[in-house]
Amino acid sequence: MAATERLGRLVDWEKMDRGVPGATTMRVDVAPVRDLLARVGNPQTQFRAVHVAGTKGKGSVAALVAAGLERAEAQGAALRVGLYTSPHVVRINERVRIAGVEITDAEFGRVLCDTLDARDATVEANSPGAESSWFDVLTAAAFLAFARAEVDWAVVECGLGGRLDSTNVLDAPVTCITNIELEHTEVLGTTRTAIAREKAGIIAAGTTVVTGLGDPARTQDEAGAVLAEVAVERGADVRWLALEGIQTLAGRNAVLAGAVLEALAERGVGAGAGLLDDGALAAGRLPARLEHFELGGVAVVLDGAHTPGSITLALQDLATDPGLEAPPVLILGLGRDKDRDGVLKRLRGRVDRVVCTSGGTGPMWDPEDLVHGCLAIGIPAETAPDPWTALQSVLKGLPEGRWVLVTGSLRLAGSLRGHLIRP
Repeated sequence: MAATERLGRLVDWEKMDRGVPGATTMRVDVAPVRDLLARVGNPQTQFRAVHVAGTKGKGSVAALVAAGLERAEAQGAALRVGLYTSPHVVRINERVRIAGVEITDAEFGRVLCDTLDARDATVEANSPGAESSWFDVLTAAAFLAFARAEVDWAVVECGLGGRLDSTNVLDAPVTCITNIELEHTEVLGTTRTAIAREKAGIIAAGTTVVTGLGDPARTQDEAGAVLAEVAVERGADVRWLALEGIQTLAGRNAVLAGAVLEALAERGVGAGAGLLDDGALAAGRLPARLEHFELGGVAVVLDGAHTPGSITLALQDLATDPGLEAPPVLILGLGRDKDRDGVLKRLRGRVDRVVCTSGGTGPMWDPEDLVHGCLAIGIPAETAPDPWTALQSVLKGLPEGRWVLVTGSLRLAGSLRGHLIRP
């Protein structure tokens, strides 16, 4: 059995509906992944790390930091950097990058096999690793790949939350919490305060924390107050960034990544935000994050925005493009754990119409439910049975000057990306 097939047999929380009555409960600590890592030699101790959490932009910030670090030098040689992000858009290999390149199938297979063998051993021993999930194994395998590749630094994006995330086995000297909105409320809590406490769980003792949350000394941001409280408890230094005046997602992500690189420079690593040159900004772009294509002369933009705030920022960002002045036709697929009504309210008055469709694997809002939500607030909407049919139907009758935005789910974007990339 191939390693990825063995991996696929494990519990994958990314594909499960955690909000339905009777759903399997998630774990209460990180003991399973720690057990796995111990059995493969604790690779997470063999490199230094930057740890990134948040609701929106964390993957892009992580990618930018990694691209910047790859331009730094230590003892006259370029740093070797690993990057771990999630979810993937098309191929699982996207999640693990070493020196700017996706892990090869061969090496990915080797580290997965070794980690899965370790998990089998935990089952025989009835130790905590026997409860390890799909993401636990993938995370441990990624860290093993980084150790074997002898990376100097790894930039690691949290999968879900922070405190109980599989990645929270790192003792990172610099962490970043980009922002906090209501998401995954069935797991993380129903308020920004509760979610902030979960995400602040990645703060290690003595770390430097870079954040776009509001400084409680000058704002009433309850999430910022929680972060400040946790930072004091752990002796961490917080760098509060005022992002309110920055109108684009790309601009906010770049400011956050630059501040992380400055914090690393203060610790003797690299030359700070100056490492984010044009090459790093280009290298730090992830698939389906405001990614522009053209199909049949029509602009098509893919983005994974899935919260009210991220939808708003994405539309604001795209509005600065002189070729996208008209409201878009929006193709939407949304996970059931997302705030449907909140997202739809942010679309009102900003889109021509919405075509609601499936969003890939995992628990998703039924397209009919999305249509009903749109119509209830005056947004023209219709359904399509699948993303490709949705895109083809939109392109057939698109008025001149209109363009297409595909959003709500990275998996939705991924299902169309292959049709848009020219060989």
